[in-house]
Amino acid sequence: MRYPAFIEADFDFPEFFRVRMHFDARQIQDVNQAVNRELDAVLPASGIRPGDRVAVGVGSRGIDRLAAIVQAVCGRLQELGARPAIIPAMGSHGGAAAKGQAAVLERLGVTEAACGAPIVSSMEAARIGTVFGEVPLYFARDALALEHSIVVNRIKPHTKFIGPAESGILKMLCIGMGKHLGAVAYHTWAMKYGFFPLLKEMGGAIAANSNFRFGLAVVENSFDKALRISAVPAGRIFEDEARLNALAKANIPRLPFRELDVLVVERIGKEISGAGMDPNVTGRAYDLMESDFSGILKAARVAILNLSAGTGGNAIGLGNADIITEKVFQALDYETTLMNALTSLSLHKAFIPVRLPNDRKAIQACFTTIGPKPAAEVRAVIIRDTLHLSEFWASRALLDEIGTLPHAEILATAPLSFDAAGNLDMPLASQTG
Repeated sequence: MRYPAFIEADFDFPEFFRVRMHFDARQIQDVNQAVNRELDAVLPASGIRPGDRVAVGVGSRGIDRLAAIVQAVCGRLQELGARPAIIPAMGSHGGAAAKGQAAVLERLGVTEAACGAPIVSSMEAARIGTVFGEVPLYFARDALALEHSIVVNRIKPHTKFIGPAESGILKMLCIGMGKHLGAVAYHTWAMKYGFFPLLKEMGGAIAANSNFRFGLAVVENSFDKALRISAVPAGRIFEDEARLNALAKANIPRLPFRELDVLVVERIGKEISGAGMDPNVTGRAYDLMESDFSGILKAARVAILNLSAGTGGNAIGLGNADIITEKVFQALDYETTLMNALTSLSLHKAFIPVRLPNDRKAIQACFTTIGPKPAAEVRAVIIRDTLHLSEFWASRALLDEIGTLPHAEILATAPLSFDAAGNLDMPLASQTG
């Protein structure tokens, strides 16, 4: 394929600096102990008794030590004499198919062998009521067939809207336990009622009209390690979730800049963010009714270099970039991506950006399509993904600003390096802290 001369030509990139951010690294050391402590606080009033069957809803997110947490939950229920069964609670993920959702849990280490409980995967959901007089409520039939339901989930800022409660137990009830029907209902009617108002109304009504007893919520620190685990009773979802959401927002990792010319994201994926790459980091969100995240960061050009190994070809979020590599396009499972985009009504996130043959040319296009700005003056950052921001590469134009940051440390200086295939060869730590 032929490209304009400014893409075909060799390009001299500026010097880059490897930067480490010293985020707060406090975390839970013993998740089993933390889970048991929280469960012991809510189980007596939950109505769960020896012999009762309990649906344990588990989602598709890569929560820190998720398998260990689910193991602890199932183990504590069994100690009580109850009989847990794991229910995939993930809306349209896994291709909106029962086998696909069970496979997602397996990739996360949540298996029958590991957790000592059967995995019951079905897409069947029953209608259990309405809100606002017209919005249908759905709940997993497999869960309703048992005496009780609980969910294990993460509390974090949402990728579509900003509110007192965002991505947490309420969302798990509406979308996860509602299966594909619930996910479609929520996203469709949110176009009329708004994401947060509908989330609060639907989540509260589902908790009241189902066999839901409590949620076990995980808040992670800036290194995506469990910072707090809290059991939230059905009657206190909104109050407790709002408090935990504020804690999650205070600990979400962000870049220390408000304006960039170029942001390069080495990989996107569903296990990294529900939106592939988190707009709470990139500032990029374009779809209908989505909150404006541009106050977080404004980047003139965003490039994506790879899909993560764990995303299973789901490239949702690539449409929020300007440029992708041919590697991303070839790894794309468009059917899975489209299912995700249509279910969430996030059509823009499945758009195909400009494709360039390799990392070198993708980054070069970012530098050369922002107007007559010398490369030495381009404010550019390269991140591993939007979940891991404790280390990143920053161009020389950002050096003075980095010097004013109290929690930043420069680890190395280097020119941009590429292998023989034009792929970026600038390692970043997968995690520190």
